[in-house]
Amino acid sequence: MKTRISRTVLDAIRAHAAAEAPREACGLLFGTAGRVHAVMAAANVADDADRRFEIDPATLFAAIRAERSGGPKLVGYYHSHPGGSAEPSVADRAMAAADGKLWLIAAGEAVTVWRAGEGGFERV
Repeated sequence: MKTRISRTVLDAIRAHAAAEAPREACGLLFGTAGRVHAVMAAANVADDADRRFEIDPATLFAAIRAERSGGPKLVGYYHSHPGGSAEPSVADRAMAAADGKLWLIAAGEAVTVWRAGEGGFERV
């Protein structure tokens, strides 16, 4: 299934990634099946944020609670690879839960979207 993402959402992610460089930027994706219509930037609380990301747990839990109360549906996560490619890294593959969530990876102007599943990442 293709995933549609608006230019506004992509521009917001790219701007966040540029502002955080050389640290990895990260955040949450909201939408419906096949469509991302909003993002929320999150603090990267990883000890080595130049090389990996960890979404601020308070931001993530607040989004999950809001969804359970009828708020926007959390469909995935985004992060940047400031000096790398828009492909899942070894660290990304190791930390991804096989939960079907989207992973958007931005590297400069390049943006790719992946789905985390039982067999690893599948590009969508």
